[in-house]
Amino acid sequence: MTAHNGDREYATVRDRDDPLADFRRRFAIPLTETGREKIYFCGNSLGLQPKTARSAVEVILRDWEERAVDAHFRGAEPWLTYHETVNAMMAEMVGAFPGEVVLMNALSVNLHLLLFSMYRPAGERCGIAVEAGPFPSDLYALYSHFALHGIDPAHGLITITPRPGESILRTEDVMTFLSREGERIAVLLLGGINFVSGQFFEIAPIVRAAHASGILVGLDLAHAVGNVPLHLHDWDVDFAVWCSYKYLNAGPGSPGGCFVHERFRDRTDLPRLAGWWGESAEQRFRMQREFLPAPGARGWQISNPSLLALAPLRASLELFREAGADRLRAKSLQLTAHLYDLLAHLDPVHVHCVTPADPEQRGAQLTYRVHQNGRAVFEGLLAAGVVCDWREPGAIRLAPVPLYNTFEEVQACAQVFEALLRTNA
Repeated sequence: MTAHNGDREYATVRDRDDPLADFRRRFAIPLTETGREKIYFCGNSLGLQPKTARSAVEVILRDWEERAVDAHFRGAEPWLTYHETVNAMMAEMVGAFPGEVVLMNALSVNLHLLLFSMYRPAGERCGIAVEAGPFPSDLYALYSHFALHGIDPAHGLITITPRPGESILRTEDVMTFLSREGERIAVLLLGGINFVSGQFFEIAPIVRAAHASGILVGLDLAHAVGNVPLHLHDWDVDFAVWCSYKYLNAGPGSPGGCFVHERFRDRTDLPRLAGWWGESAEQRFRMQREFLPAPGARGWQISNPSLLALAPLRASLELFREAGADRLRAKSLQLTAHLYDLLAHLDPVHVHCVTPADPEQRGAQLTYRVHQNGRAVFEGLLAAGVVCDWREPGAIRLAPVPLYNTFEEVQACAQVFEALLRTNA
């Protein structure tokens, strides 16, 4: 059965036969003022709360209340090793070995920590390459490290731009650029999925091309983790950072993630900003004066983790594990394709989708650039109970998430969107 505008039967059948349908009831869905469930297509900004998050936090609070300091060593989930369980679950999510992943800090903090170690400018090889339109906070971090090394950002920042008249980077163009300009690039920092366009980059061939030119590869996976399949170890990525409050549904201010490939496991020679939690568990409480980093990604951890922040993430990761990555990706492709098809007939003079048409080059997010009265269209969606987000100039991002969104919601969103475009044309 193919989808077309107004085809309610398609959405009804898809929702009826959805093997993941039961997961929706395990999330808290915001309500409108009239008590109707909102159409929440904003998991790319903040994921919904798993209903088990509250009880996961309460377990920590209860142990604190009843055991106090002894909870570090006693109880069903001793605090001293709690983070190791969540790290292992997160490593599974991103396609990494457990020792390659650590959960700590926030994304931009982790990016700073890894750039401090991995960005080693030498002579003409002092540049950091980025895709056109990276997330601004990444740029702020890069400017900081250029300043630390006395490098003019106009010389150090190297932007890879699409072909004239195009908004999407072609993989072959990125590879050609890296081969041609490689001698002046120390690090490629790439968004796994670009936060505006929603383009999911073909990471494996890009990494191969970068390494062939002597370039280290770092990824900002804020919009990719929990959204698309990731195989960081097999893709041979050098390092990566991400947040957990978007598709991972871990709540505002939740801990960020950090991946460091095992090739750096025992690189004690790399400079790093050290702290006692970056030592191995055996060394940590010896309180010695010399810092000896733990092997792998844990060696970059500075402070002990917040268990109150890790608990909701653990609750969400348990749902991901139960749902299964293959089933989630299959449903995500279907949801996004349904939305894309329903809006494909719209006049490009008024609105066009900047997200790639190829399903393999996108995740859950579709971005529509509205050329006239876009802000009014966006506010109309919010007023109608469709929660999405707005990015200047004129971009509306819609992200149907497979864990809790339905095909009927996609149908309703498309109808509201089209009606608002007609009203504001």
